[in-house]
Amino acid sequence: MSKRIHKLVATTLSLCMCASLLVACGKEKKDTFSVTLPTGVEESEIFVEAVEGISDDFIRGMDASAVLSVENSGAIYYNFAGEEQDVYKTLAEAGVNYIRLRVWNDPYDKNGNGYGGGNNDLATAIELGKRATEYGMKVCIDFHYSDFWADPKRQHAPKAWEGMSVDEKSNALYDFTIDSLTQLFDAGVDVGMVQIGNEINYGMSGETDTGAVMKLLTAGSKAVREVAKENKQDIQIVVHYTRITEPSNMEILVSNLQKYEIDYDILGLSFYPFWDGTMENMQSVVKSIIANYGKKVMIAETSYCYTAKDGDGYGNSLIGTDDIVKGYPATVQGQATMIRDVIAAANEAGAMGVFYWEGTWIPVGEVDGDNSALWEQYGSGWASSYAAKYDPLDAGLYYGGCSWDNQAFFDFEGKPLASLNVFKYLKYGSTTELAIDYVPDAYVTCNVGSSIKLPATVDVIYNDHSVVASEVTWDEAQISAIDTNIAGNYCVTGTLAGGREVKGYIEILLMNLVKNPGFEEEDTTMWEVTSLTDMNPTDYQNKADDAYTGDYAFHFYSTSDMEFYVEQSFTDLEAGTYKLMAYAQGGDVTEDAEMELYAVTADGEVTVPFMVTTWVNWKNPTISDIKVTDGTLTIGIRVKSNGGSWGTFDDFILNKISD
Repeated sequence: MSKRIHKLVATTLSLCMCASLLVACGKEKKDTFSVTLPTGVEESEIFVEAVEGISDDFIRGMDASAVLSVENSGAIYYNFAGEEQDVYKTLAEAGVNYIRLRVWNDPYDKNGNGYGGGNNDLATAIELGKRATEYGMKVCIDFHYSDFWADPKRQHAPKAWEGMSVDEKSNALYDFTIDSLTQLFDAGVDVGMVQIGNEINYGMSGETDTGAVMKLLTAGSKAVREVAKENKQDIQIVVHYTRITEPSNMEILVSNLQKYEIDYDILGLSFYPFWDGTMENMQSVVKSIIANYGKKVMIAETSYCYTAKDGDGYGNSLIGTDDIVKGYPATVQGQATMIRDVIAAANEAGAMGVFYWEGTWIPVGEVDGDNSALWEQYGSGWASSYAAKYDPLDAGLYYGGCSWDNQAFFDFEGKPLASLNVFKYLKYGSTTELAIDYVPDAYVTCNVGSSIKLPATVDVIYNDHSVVASEVTWDEAQISAIDTNIAGNYCVTGTLAGGREVKGYIEILLMNLVKNPGFEEEDTTMWEVTSLTDMNPTDYQNKADDAYTGDYAFHFYSTSDMEFYVEQSFTDLEAGTYKLMAYAQGGDVTEDAEMELYAVTADGEVTVPFMVTTWVNWKNPTISDIKVTDGTLTIGIRVKSNGGSWGTFDDFILNKISD
């Protein structure tokens, strides 16, 4: 259990989170915005363990790019007092000090219909950037150099750049960057960081050749440096990669930046703890880049869910089920703990900051309603149908609502979650009354005809991130009412020592007891293959056309006569009656060929003959009454056939059907 921290008497310090807001080329000043940040541990609704050694200038960032489209769709953001308030002010008050905004070149079709995902053109970035600046937060501009999403799956060139050579495209990218940043500065946006590309592991702006991508990066970097010099601003340049679970690829990517002498300051990494491996691996990558290349590193994207529910009827990218990441439940406290731990791990490894991805992307419309009109008109879903022509393989197939609403820091009604305050509690921590945060449901599978065995304990997760194994008393009357001879799904209730209810979900089904039944797994040692002729005519064939399911099947062919068997043995089966079946296809067999499915028990052997006839004319030999008394059983197929015959066996199934 984490160490409990007693409440300290804390003073408050009014801090200015940003220098004076400059507008109109720096001639006009507005009053600065300040927030009151903790100077010691505080009582809160969430438990946050202080991050040792975190600095005041550590980037506590938030990607909040979809805000305008969400607001235009009718959604409202509130502050912690329940009052309607600019969401950027609420973020600043919660300790966020940097806002990341994506920029697409032209996210509209020829009729002016937006592609969705926030319709994040330059005008949108300017409007949102001004609001972020007003509340004292610096801004990171994330140029995708595309008209829509850029990520490992797609790096489409902007429509206006299609057909250009790499040199022409580099010039266009340079001009677009110069013009965009100039407009941002003229509007008074406090740009402190610029990403030249988004998750560019496999390409950028339609280019996949390394040399071509490096030309584009060089053009983008040159443009940023020139605008920064012109405006007398220190702008940090970010190159952004993902897929950090592939260390060798990361090494190639970063070494190429050095080889081509790309001028940049920060290496940005995406790290989603449910997709991108362990925190230890993330730390290893961060440390390696700092040590080997002398570059600053930040986590450019991360997130986590606070609920398993969906807010707009579209479905979620991350479905909140038990142990999405072990020990971090889909709760408000679980979200806060995960983000605190990601930040702590990044800080320990030497990273300069962390950006949370789209923590303000809440649903619009009704949970059970048809919200497509809002998504289409205002771009508040991840993609609209208007993006189909530009991005046919993704937006064209799956356009719709927001798949991220259960990972926001605001609930479905726009009210801020207690977990948002994790950013302001990072340095000193916060404490709250110890309480159970989450009790996981128990899930068990039971074979038809077998007894139900529910766990005696469940691991209860507390709000301080401790886990305690707690005894469960299951409702025996509910369990006794279940007929285990009938396949089905059931739910029973149990009670913890303190009276908290827990649910147990029981699935009764015919379990296939054969190991590697379809030969899909690389390990085939559970199968014994014996050839009674000089040459073994069998192999494990990777050919989906010849498999009943999957890609692999047990294959036989020989130009000469063959005799063989393939079998699997069991020694610990429950006593009872079993059913065995398999699937077979093939051809070119003569009338004297012999094939049989067999089962050998302590009481003898049971067989059923069959014969393959033509390609994919699948036969399904079945033995329905196998009596196992001492736990032992051997199953298999025997073949004695002519030269030139061929075939495959697949999907052996052994079920216990009764005691």
